[in-house]
Amino acid sequence: MVVLDALPAPVPHMEFARDWFDAVGGTSAGKALHLHALGRDVILDALVGADTAGALLRSALADAGVPTRLHAAARTEQHLNLMTPAGARLSIYLATPDEPPAAASAPALLDGADIAVLDLAPRSAALIPAARERGIPIWTDLHDYDGANPFHRPFLEAADAVFMNADAVDDPWALLTRCAEAGPRVAVCTLGADGAIALGADGSRWSTPAVPTEVVDTNGAGDAFFAGFLDTHLAGGDTAAALAAGARQAVTALATRQLHPSLVD
Repeated sequence: MVVLDALPAPVPHMEFARDWFDAVGGTSAGKALHLHALGRDVILDALVGADTAGALLRSALADAGVPTRLHAAARTEQHLNLMTPAGARLSIYLATPDEPPAAASAPALLDGADIAVLDLAPRSAALIPAARERGIPIWTDLHDYDGANPFHRPFLEAADAVFMNADAVDDPWALLTRCAEAGPRVAVCTLGADGAIALGADGSRWSTPAVPTEVVDTNGAGDAFFAGFLDTHLAGGDTAAALAAGARQAVTALATRQLHPSLVD
């Protein structure tokens, strides 16, 4: 994580970082950390390499008490994130896992699951048919979806609930409308300091303001929001209550440089 005053212009020049630090990354880890802290029975299923980054990741997740099912990969995914204090981000992939073993996408991974949170990845896409055959609701995070990227389409069409941010569009309601037409029960869009909105399959609309807080770091706030929303949904709350819970949970991530305070020494 490298904090800059502004994202760099695409010309050769020098920048001085305001700050830099290492952190556990990954949207799956963020969701699992927050759901675990909220008392939910969760398993983080992911690819991790037998490298230094993988060892650090295993240790951090174990210390946080998150149950994991980690599959061997040639290398652990790593990013260099250029950040601004306002939350703008440029994420540079430094390493990605290799093609996972067949066992990492086996339908049996879903046995016993009440909900499958499938994040955007080829092996998650491979699990969509198994989840649908078993009648397991799929929840997915489309991140900065622009409403057109074909890679997102199988997740969107299979999901019961979809989440995204408005970074790639000017009209969040129009984006949610396009998403709702694909079949999910509810589509949710986070708007940073402007809160969040949701659209139901029946056209119902909801919104919630952001919870005021002193922002330390914005990474993982969307994952925290997702977890808060899902936790309230599982407890029987309606969409309005789930949106408000998501906004409250986001504050937990905004108050730390890590995805969740349980990762801070």
